[in-house]
Amino acid sequence: MSPETTAKSRVAIVTGGSRGIGRATVSRLAADGCAVVVGYAGNRDAAEAAVEEITAAGGRAVAVRADVADEQQVAALFGTAEAEFGGVDVVVHAAGRMHLAPLAELDLAELDAVHRTNIRGTFVVAQQAARTMRDGGAVVTFSTSVVGLAFPGYGAYSASKGAVEALTLILAREMRGRNITVNAVAPGPTATDLFMEGKDEETIARLAAQPPLDRLGTPADIAEVVAFLASPAGHWVNGQVIRANGGIV
Repeated sequence: MSPETTAKSRVAIVTGGSRGIGRATVSRLAADGCAVVVGYAGNRDAAEAAVEEITAAGGRAVAVRADVADEQQVAALFGTAEAEFGGVDVVVHAAGRMHLAPLAELDLAELDAVHRTNIRGTFVVAQQAARTMRDGGAVVTFSTSVVGLAFPGYGAYSASKGAVEALTLILAREMRGRNITVNAVAPGPTATDLFMEGKDEETIARLAAQPPLDRLGTPADIAEVVAFLASPAGHWVNGQVIRANGGIV
């Protein structure tokens, strides 16, 4: 962070901020003193609940609906951060879409939907971040440890997140001269609604047993990593993919 930007004056945008890892990140950044813009796609009630929780504790927050793949809506999201809080210092792009199917059975319409949110959405959010962020801040994107673990059925999702990793590393280099870090967090199996959907108890138990720590990750586990990367303490970490997965190899 720049010397003149303190934790109490920082402004963070969190896409996908109404649930799961994004929701945990909203709470964690607010606890660090950030004003938070909670970006959401459709769950207005959950987003507003996040805002109410923060404001009740004396923090600053606002919820904004935006399709991350729509450049005009994302520009409006960043514009709200500027109008409400004076600028943007931290961008956490947690919005994502997942569809599981073997490659031979994959509906290409689902492939297009996953790539629209995960690839185009990341490009659109990153583009606005590069254009509008104040110097000294941090961008955190989201990949997945499945890029390396190569679980069957994750072809569309993993391919989209491989693109996110490539974009993240390039953006970190394109931010040269602005003291802005750009990193990706790649969670392993994490107990979110998105992860649990469509999985039976046996599958969940098998995945939970894979890390040496013998459990699934939690949204709070991942939010702590994001908060570190977004903070002055994590500012020497740049252009990296952090595989936050409890030690799965």
